[in-house]
Amino acid sequence: MSTQRPLPGSERDAEPEADRAGAVRRTVRRRRGANVREALDAIAAEVPVALIYNDTPFAVMMATPEDLADFALGFSLSEGIVASAGELRVEEIATSLEGISLRLSIPDERAAALEQRRRNLQGRSGCGVCGTESIEAVLRPPPRVGDSAPVRARALQRALRELRQRQPLNALTGATHAAGWADAHGRVLLVREDVGRHNALDKLIGAMSAAGIDPLRGFAVVTSRASYEMAMKAAQAGIALLAAISAPTALAIALAQAAHLTLIGFARDDGHAVYTHAQRLLESDGLEDAAHLSRERDADRDATESNS
Repeated sequence: MSTQRPLPGSERDAEPEADRAGAVRRTVRRRRGANVREALDAIAAEVPVALIYNDTPFAVMMATPEDLADFALGFSLSEGIVASAGELRVEEIATSLEGISLRLSIPDERAAALEQRRRNLQGRSGCGVCGTESIEAVLRPPPRVGDSAPVRARALQRALRELRQRQPLNALTGATHAAGWADAHGRVLLVREDVGRHNALDKLIGAMSAAGIDPLRGFAVVTSRASYEMAMKAAQAGIALLAAISAPTALAIALAQAAHLTLIGFARDDGHAVYTHAQRLLESDGLEDAAHLSRERDADRDATESNS
């Protein structure tokens, strides 16, 4: 994660503010050097969140109880349950001692399709493939993302800096991931946080859809590794460039290549690694970047035509 908490014993750590849904206060005994004392600590909340479509339970995810409407919409979009924000209605967000239930309404034809791929996702933080009934259901062909404007490396660096400054829950607890959306200039427009990296991305996708943001007019940055499912969610949402501060997996790279998703790993202040479709990231300023982008697009088009 890109934002670190203050060290135990610092002035801010002595009086944590946990007056938000995503954090709770707990007493902790701390030692620093020879000093041992009790203090209140801000802890990230993690609760079971049940997703119930048309009165039929579908999944239980362990998530941070913030931005749950965004989570419901983003999960539904990134899992292919609905195709647009207009197909989902949040009927109720009900809190109980056991957790939180999101009662959601989708069109009958979507509910019928959902019944064909029923699965139980209980028990892991935002793991969207746990319990899937077949390998084919997990490794479903990714949608191909559309053409997008190139992004300059300096815009990526700006987005990384701004994302570090816009993680209040992680600054408070030190336990959450973040997913951010930046425009082509690297200005971070939206950030969502969660204990699960998949959940943070789902919340971001939901917030983008609710705000009517075109996923081809910017890029996403995440404070985690780029797993297969992170790449799949990005492609499903139509995001053309995903940058992660840690490493990608081999399956994520293969998926990104097939989906024409630009996948970047190890995105840090001092550099990055581009694993697929590097034409979307311009490493330097100048006319040579435009020429390189044109050549890469022509090569992609020729490869597509030869395989069709």
